[in-house]
Amino acid sequence: MKRKTAQDFDQELLILFDAYVHGSIDRRGFLEGAQKFAVAGMTAGMLLSALSPKFAQAQQVPPNDGRLKTERVQYPSPTGTGTVKGYLARPANASGQLPGVLVIHENRGLNPHIEDIVRRLALDNFMAFAPDALTPLGGYPGDEDKARELFAKLDQKKTSEDFVAASSYLKNRADCSGKIGAVGFCYGGGVAHMLSTRLPDLDAAVSFYGNHPAAEDAAKVKAPLLIHFAGVDERINAAWPAYEAALKAAAVRYAAHQYPGTQHGFNNDTTPRFDAASAKLAWDRTLAFFNQTLRG
Repeated sequence: MKRKTAQDFDQELLILFDAYVHGSIDRRGFLEGAQKFAVAGMTAGMLLSALSPKFAQAQQVPPNDGRLKTERVQYPSPTGTGTVKGYLARPANASGQLPGVLVIHENRGLNPHIEDIVRRLALDNFMAFAPDALTPLGGYPGDEDKARELFAKLDQKKTSEDFVAASSYLKNRADCSGKIGAVGFCYGGGVAHMLSTRLPDLDAAVSFYGNHPAAEDAAKVKAPLLIHFAGVDERINAAWPAYEAALKAAAVRYAAHQYPGTQHGFNNDTTPRFDAASAKLAWDRTLAFFNQTLRG
């Protein structure tokens, strides 16, 4: 069966799905709104299923790949939620210290897609680490709807501190070179931006279609930034001109790219919003950026 892409769906339906994914409407609201697109034997429920992640189909690096060493770890977050769990991967044959990359998930916690991203980075000779913000609520539950519901219950101030603590944990590991970057997707893209305003010793930050900090916080950014935007993503893109002006005023080093015709989430290869060509270009730029900033 041919894999569906964003072009197979009405743009209004994609916007409706984006609202559902980000909590503006609930499952019932999506199904009711999707009803008018349910034609040719496709029910609203079938449309939701078609738009939802297919983790197994998209996996690029299997969890038991012999080229990698992976482990489940936990680290202290005394000003956050206490103790947080995460997933760590590095090359199995690594000798000496490696630069670290903090991988920050979307608003569903540490799901199989993010674990796959961690393994991809490890194959490119980084030590990659993804915390699970849902740890205090039992961790990623294995169901995207449940994960989204749990995510809404998090104390976001404490969750922010958990990611700050994760940066410290990664940077201070004996097998880390002390150079660390952060990459985040959607919610995680916003966290990557937040870390760039909080951590004066962060060496690089990459945001995929994440919310921007307040313009006045741009002056706190010391790390170089790489920012990826979808072409069709008004919810995120509308705030960019003001933040870009603030970054320029603060003389922050940054590069920003918009990928024409793409949807929010275009890098996530588990859903039809995935755009293969744009995702490859964005990922190649991300790897080049981390190689430049973290290996110097």
